[in-house]
Amino acid sequence: MNDTILINSSNLANATGTIRYNMTNDYMFRAVLQKNQKVLAGLVGALLHLNPEELDVEITNPIILGSSIADKDFILDIQVIVNGHMKLNLEMQVVNYGNWKERSLSYLCRSFDNLAKGSDYINVAPAIHIGFIDFTLFEESPEFYATYMMTNVKSHKVYTDKLQLSVIELKNIELATEEDRRFQVDRWAKLFKARTWEELKAMAVTNQYMESAVNTMYELSTDERVQEQCRRRAEYEYFQKLQEEKILALHKMVADKDAEIADKEAEIAELKRLLSENSNKIHNADLQP
Repeated sequence: MNDTILINSSNLANATGTIRYNMTNDYMFRAVLQKNQKVLAGLVGALLHLNPEELDVEITNPIILGSSIADKDFILDIQVIVNGHMKLNLEMQVVNYGNWKERSLSYLCRSFDNLAKGSDYINVAPAIHIGFIDFTLFEESPEFYATYMMTNVKSHKVYTDKLQLSVIELKNIELATEEDRRFQVDRWAKLFKARTWEELKAMAVTNQYMESAVNTMYELSTDERVQEQCRRRAEYEYFQKLQEEKILALHKMVADKDAEIADKEAEIAELKRLLSENSNKIHNADLQP
């Protein structure tokens, strides 16, 4: 495992103010975890409730940091092999496209389909997808760190633990459980969302893996090539967020118009009913001797 990347500590000590790109930027998220294996092990250990010192982690889809990303390569998920067997997929997504359930499930199934030709199915490697999202997946039941597995719909017996999908909602850190806090998953989430160097440095002194993450973030903040890619990702995500807001506004406008039409139709139906009722009364009155 790589040691903490050393940089000019005096420069970091003097760093103040707003961070240009924090780790909710999916390129910075990828860059930090790819550049510093110690950080990767620390994060994976917290997420899986394992001792980072006993983990061997390897990213199997590395990119050339600082190189331009083609338009078709917008997804920056990180594929990790843990201890030579488990397949783990990490993804940072701050924009709600409305398809997270289907998207994450697709990635999970691709990871699970990993059996070598001729091998027994019992040897298929466990696959886990963990997504960090900055929105609430189920508005009726918000949760900070939720894990899903295939279960029996009647008895709730787990079908297999080799297929898991987890979601960490960065906007719901206050809902972290005692277990989440014990393994410091909530602190990693706060580190990702930190907006100032003061926040980051305060967190770094309590955890060697977070300290290593802050050091790497500072180093990457001085790499103009990486910063340029972060900027492009931020612009893309901002554009996508605007488009999503426009679509939601349009849907609301259509829904409001549909509701208005429904109200008018109900009003017309009521007027027709009253007209028919009055016509019957007049007709019956005419028949009276």
